[in-house]
Amino acid sequence: MSTTPAPAATLTPAVLHQLLQEGRAPRLLDVRTPGEFRTAHIPGSYNVPLGTLREHRAELLAHLDEDVVLVCRSGARAAEAEKALADAGLPNLRVLDGGIVAWETAGAPVDRGPERWDMERQVRLVAGSMVLATGLVGVFVPSAHLIGTAVGAGLTYAALSNSCAMGVLLSKLPYNRGPRPDIRAVIAELRSTP
Repeated sequence: MSTTPAPAATLTPAVLHQLLQEGRAPRLLDVRTPGEFRTAHIPGSYNVPLGTLREHRAELLAHLDEDVVLVCRSGARAAEAEKALADAGLPNLRVLDGGIVAWETAGAPVDRGPERWDMERQVRLVAGSMVLATGLVGVFVPSAHLIGTAVGAGLTYAALSNSCAMGVLLSKLPYNRGPRPDIRAVIAELRSTP
């Protein structure tokens, strides 16, 4: 008998913003890619991409004994990070409800860097381009439409499973990676910040 894991506890942007203004801010871990983080992030947050968090969760655990709020674009990656840290034994975890998108929509402050396309927009561009190209080529090569069908199937699976293989592949491009956060530097900052 399989059980569905309980949904992660969430924190609304309004409540988090109030905590930040009152000086009672929890630790903020942003699990997006370095490129996404550089574009816009909540002031005072630490960039620990999801893969890095999974790989170094035991090291992080020792420095995350108070409340922790996990942030991503919309909440899906943060929920995965919450599960990874909860499985490692960390209590007091919450996910920013709606992610950085909801945070910005609420008019809360962000630190901005160079503008880049977010991962969802990149996936739409690549998937749409592939479907368009195979549709046009399909006029001359009858079996070319199967590539577009495969892309459609992949997008359907991504929606149903709340995962995206194309997004994972695109995140490995230099445009999205940028310099990988140094986990030792993040831990040193966590150690030195009250």
